[in-house]
Amino acid sequence: MIDIIIERDSKGFIRRFSIKGHAGYDEAGRDIVCAAVSAIAQTAVLGLIEVADAKPLYTQKDGFLSCELPDDIADESRAAAGAILDTMAAGLKSMGYDYKDYISIIEREVE
Repeated sequence: MIDIIIERDSKGFIRRFSIKGHAGYDEAGRDIVCAAVSAIAQTAVLGLIEVADAKPLYTQKDGFLSCELPDDIADESRAAAGAILDTMAAGLKSMGYDYKDYISIIEREVE
C-alpha cells in the first residue's frame, strides 16, 4: 500500500507532502501504480525546484519521498508552487480513486 499525506495550511496551500510504501500491484519493476505515483510526485518536486524556484526541502529513497516548502517562500514562487502542488494532488487523487486498494491518501490542515 502506498500511503500519501498532503498537508495544507488554513488557506488551502500545500505546505508539505509525504509518500511511503509500495503498491504491490505487480512485481517490482513492473508495478504501474508505483511508477505513476513516483512520476507524479517526482515531477512536482522538480517543478518546485526548476519552475517555481521554491527551494523545497525534500528527501527521497526507496519507497519514500517527503517534500516541504520553506516558511519564507518568496511571493513570486508561491503561485507557481501552489499550481504545481495542486496539480500533483489532483493527479494523486485520481490515481487513488482508480486504485483505491493500493493507494491511501490523507489530507489534513496544519498550522
